[in-house]
Amino acid sequence: MDIIDAIILGVIQGLTEFLPVSSSGHLELGKAILGDNSVPEESLLFTVVLHFATALSTIVVFRKDILDLIKGALKFKWNDDLQFISKIIISMIPAVVVGLFFEEQLEALFGGNILLVGCMLIITAILLFLADKAKDTNKKVSFKNAFVIGISQAIAMLPGISRSGATISTSVLLGNDKTKAARFSFLMVVPLIFGKIAKDVLSGDLTYDSGNFTALSIGFVAAFVAGLFACTWMIALVKKSKLSYFAIYCAIVGTIAIIFALVN
Repeated sequence: MDIIDAIILGVIQGLTEFLPVSSSGHLELGKAILGDNSVPEESLLFTVVLHFATALSTIVVFRKDILDLIKGALKFKWNDDLQFISKIIISMIPAVVVGLFFEEQLEALFGGNILLVGCMLIITAILLFLADKAKDTNKKVSFKNAFVIGISQAIAMLPGISRSGATISTSVLLGNDKTKAARFSFLMVVPLIFGKIAKDVLSGDLTYDSGNFTALSIGFVAAFVAGLFACTWMIALVKKSKLSYFAIYCAIVGTIAIIFALVN
């Protein structure tokens, strides 16, 4: 892998991890348009490195929140911080169940099914549009809300459904404060990313070639910087009710994907 490819892939990963446009859906569309051989399958190690970079960018953006949560939890009292951590754990359950028991069925959907991607992008657009029109509140995420948001995160494993778009929209439509919804959405994915990284590392499938060190390092930096920008920007967009722009984008791309699938 050359340096330019590493930068491009890093930036794409960093942006699409947080912006509600579905990175998996766009990858499937790219394969269909350019051909499977035109979008190289990156090594598992490179994928792990990029995911680690975006998880780290989330930690940096929410470093104060995370430190406060840790300090609060260490008091070993059923306070707001320990409750929030418990809600994060609850939200992870649906995705963990799907990942453990339906991994093969899920992977089968990533075979260039452009019609599915198009339909899921339309659904993402509808969710974003509805969330953008929802009234802002001061309500925080409840335990019941956490599980429902977790279900939306599990559904977002489908190509074309944006994880951040689905979780933030679900939270807002449940009546939660928009800023709190974005905060919960980004923090809830961090344990899952590290869990997936641990699974890949323990699988023994990772291979390291010292010749790729430069590309790995540059890809990591690109994903980290792009992640910092996208995460911060997304929080501001949600707060200012600007998700409709992404709704329009997903609707257009989804429609084009459906037409492309039907005429081919």
